[in-house]
Parts: sequence; C-alpha cells; structure tokens
Amino acid sequence: MQNQNTNTRKLIYTAACIALGLLLPQIVHVIPLPAGVNAGSVLAPMHLPVLLCGFLAGGPWGLACGALVPLLSSLLTGMPPLYPVGVSMIFEIATYGLLSGVLYRVTGKKVFVSLVGAMLGGRIVMGIANTILYGVLGNGYSLVGFLTAAFVTALPGIVLQLILVPAILVALRKAKLAD
Repeated sequence: MQNQNTNTRKLIYTAACIALGLLLPQIVHVIPLPAGVNAGSVLAPMHLPVLLCGFLAGGPWGLACGALVPLLSSLLTGMPPLYPVGVSMIFEIATYGLLSGVLYRVTGKKVFVSLVGAMLGGRIVMGIANTILYGVLGNGYSLVGFLTAAFVTALPGIVLQLILVPAILVALRKAKLAD
C-alpha cells in the first residue's frame, strides 16, 4: 500500500505542476513590460513548476512534466510556437525536471546544489537543441545568442527560481505536504 500511496502522491504533484506550468505563462504574459520584451523569456514561468516537480516527485516524473508542459502549452495556446522554440523548450525543460529530481536524490537532498545543477544542465541542453534546430532551418545559433538567451535575458527568472523553489519546498515540508 505504501508504494501505491507514493505513486499516487507523485502523480498528483506532477498533475498540479503541469497545471501550474500551463497557467503561470498566461498570468505572466499579462504583466506589462517595455515594448519588445517577452515576459516569458524574462521570467521563465514554465521552469518553476517543472523544477518543483522534479524535487517533489523525482526525476522521471519531472522529465515527463517538463516534456508535457511546453508541448501542451504550444498546442493549447500557441505559446511557444511549436517549432523550433517549443521543441527546444521540451528538451530544456524536461532536462530541468529530470536533473532536479536526480540531483536532489544523489546529493542527499541538497536543494540549492541540485537546483543550480538542473538549471545549468537544462540550459546546456537548450543550447545544443537550438544549435541543431536552427541549423536545420539554415539559421545559425551563436555562442553570444546562447549566452544572451540562457543567462542575460533570463536573469530575472533565474533569480526568482533560486528564491522561490527552495522557499516553496520549505513551506511544503512545514505543511507536511512534501518529504
């Protein structure tokens, strides 16, 4: 019975994180930003629930959540456009979910180390995916483009994730909703 309860809990965490991953971008895109600034690229609202899913449910569940959120969002809302951005995000965000769960387990539940490792790993995968996907289109993807997209533009989202993920995990533990 313990295993069934554990799997049910992981499924519920994953479903909730998928729902948040679809809802948060809709909320974020209402925030007024200067002309030409994409709130999704700056605040990365899909990343937060997927990272949380990896921590709460484990790497395989985080991987599934990370693959489904950008795919479903693209199909349901048109954001992000499926190719090449959505496909790249599937690889990137699925990596966040996988690595946050795996690193959390192998580091002895060190949240910050796992979070930073997952964020770096996902960004590396995004760079590789974009190089391939944009190359297929006949467009280049430069190192400057990668660094700008992955770290400069996304800096506010990175800071939010570094603050919110550990805080949410602590709050869920205190409420006895997470281990």
